[in-house]
Amino acid sequence: MDIVTAVGSIAAFCTTVAFLPQVVKVYRTKHARDLSLPMYVIFSFGVLGWLVYGFLDNSLPIIIANIITLVLALYILGMKVKYG
Repeated sequence: MDIVTAVGSIAAFCTTVAFLPQVVKVYRTKHARDLSLPMYVIFSFGVLGWLVYGFLDNSLPIIIANIITLVLALYILGMKVKYG
């Protein structure tokens, strides 16, 4: 693995894992009232854009990280709509 891929993989891991505490909290509390709906909508579109970019650039770290991040963000978005 070259240095560019290593840096990208570490960054992708960190930004993806950063969502897990929020997902766990929303799952446990069934409470999403304080989360910003517009932020999660815009963020989800941005992550989708990065995912498309990853496929176009054939970048596995970007693809994997953004698939996982999109799933987590959409879960939070869904819980915001359901419990918000």
